[in-house]
Amino acid sequence: MSSESNKPPATDHRPLTTVTIAGLKLKNPVMVASGTFGYGEEYSPYIDLNRLGAIVTKGLSIKPKMGNPTPRIIETPSGMLNAIGLQNVGIDAFVKDKLPFVRQFDVPVIANFFGNTLEEYGEAARKLSDCDGVHALEVNISCPNVKEGGIVFGIDPKAAASVISLVRKSTKLPVIAKLSPNVTDITVMARAVEDAGADAVSLINTLTGMAIDVRTRRPRLANITGGLSGPAIRPVAVRMVWQVANAVKLPIIGIGGIMTADDALEFIIAGATAVQVGTANFVNPTATMEIIDGLEKYLIDNHIADIKELVRSLNIQASH
Repeated sequence: MSSESNKPPATDHRPLTTVTIAGLKLKNPVMVASGTFGYGEEYSPYIDLNRLGAIVTKGLSIKPKMGNPTPRIIETPSGMLNAIGLQNVGIDAFVKDKLPFVRQFDVPVIANFFGNTLEEYGEAARKLSDCDGVHALEVNISCPNVKEGGIVFGIDPKAAASVISLVRKSTKLPVIAKLSPNVTDITVMARAVEDAGADAVSLINTLTGMAIDVRTRRPRLANITGGLSGPAIRPVAVRMVWQVANAVKLPIIGIGGIMTADDALEFIIAGATAVQVGTANFVNPTATMEIIDGLEKYLIDNHIADIKELVRSLNIQASH
């Protein structure tokens, strides 16, 4: 069914869908997830970019990155594994060649970026902060610290805090820490980045997975392991958002297998102020538009005046 047929009926009393994340006002809570939407221009033939809550860029680094060898994407039950390897054009080329296109739209741009050392994170934050048209920074801490034996910043609370603290000192823009689910206790990581100065958290990043071709007995990804995304991870993501909502005061952006408005509502009710749509973009390029329409229809059908009433509204009282 098309997005048009699902659109809420015209009314003089349309519900409010605006939300605010770390001082950034969004016309609705639906963003796109980093790495699944290119730099914005790639999806412009299919959807109205002006209707999005925000655009989150493909992950950016100081220098261009070629990424991993192929095969680097495979389908899995209710999801996909990817080992793209953070391929990107680099910050300078992004500013020169990619940013001018999205800057013409009335939608906030959140620059996702990463580094392999603390110094790279700080330099990247400073460079992106100087760009006209970047409204917030999303920090991908799911990267190895090459100076500390390759331990991933995002699974060590002290390392994560050190990254966020440095980024916070390097920019005046809102700082969103993107949390890895590959940890024992996600709330420990959330508290660490909150104490370090993050303005918001987004979660979850992909779960580490692996698939094997039983005929050749070889890994199906050239990189051997990859990041699992899609509907298969949604229950894990919803659980982690709920845990983090009960552990920190920061606004939360929920991510993980959101395909429909009902999926997005699970995250919002669990505690997310906004959501990011990722893998769904590959399956259905208009998914974000349908989710935006579906959220508004839900509010109208349930006589809810403001979507913010749903945030952290989970009822866990036992029914009698």
